[in-house]
Amino acid sequence: MVQSSLQQLTAAAGPASAVYVPPLAPLVVLAFLGAGFVLAVSGVGAAVAFAAGRARLARLLGGAALTVASGYAVALVAASLLSRERTLAAGEKKYFCELDCHLAYSVAGTAREDGRRVVSLRTWFDPGTIASSRGNAPLTPNPREVWLELGGRRVAPSAAATRAWRERHGERTTLSDSLRPGESYETTFVFEAPKVAGPARLFVGDPEGLEALLIGHENSPLHRRVFFEIPEPRASASAPCGDGPDGGRRAEGAPAPAVDRGRRS
Repeated sequence: MVQSSLQQLTAAAGPASAVYVPPLAPLVVLAFLGAGFVLAVSGVGAAVAFAAGRARLARLLGGAALTVASGYAVALVAASLLSRERTLAAGEKKYFCELDCHLAYSVAGTAREDGRRVVSLRTWFDPGTIASSRGNAPLTPNPREVWLELGGRRVAPSAAATRAWRERHGERTTLSDSLRPGESYETTFVFEAPKVAGPARLFVGDPEGLEALLIGHENSPLHRRVFFEIPEPRASASAPCGDGPDGGRRAEGAPAPAVDRGRRS
């Protein structure tokens, strides 16, 4: 039942592993800002025109605002209905747009430990997604939401178990740590997830907020989500799983396989 070292996954996936990138992210943001600007100008203009007694102009501006709002709402719902749920395999990357650059997340390792599920998440600042004029300035990632899906229910990371695991392994990185282009780090989360719970999938995404109003964003109404597959750790001679003949316990004092813990690349 104990596997204290994380099984590394990203290296096995190879350099050509698949990715998920938000579709047309810059255009989506521009559409949101443009629609908001038109609504604000039309709304203020309609109010001023009405106060000045120019009812016809007020109706025209109000109609323009209603048309823009309706068109945007239709596009928002249509993009959600056309979306499909995806489950990325081990090592595949899920990108998040930070406007002038992209961050890629992937599952770097997984383990079981006393009825808990241990998942290591890799954050990488893709240097190929920035303009040459941006330079090497650090980026602080936006807040992220992380949870495990088990049998159709959400399981949030256990704060106490995660803290204990990080202290035991000397891990200090968090998802809010800044990084420069080309750098990466790993952050580990521990979930209360008995083995009998069945297959697991990890979700990493933006918390609820204005993103729900972005066309094609997975937080928008009715939009399908993108998950990470969490494979079962493989049994090995040095760190057996609980299915082995020895009950899954590593020999006392036997060294665990080396794991890169939070090192920047």
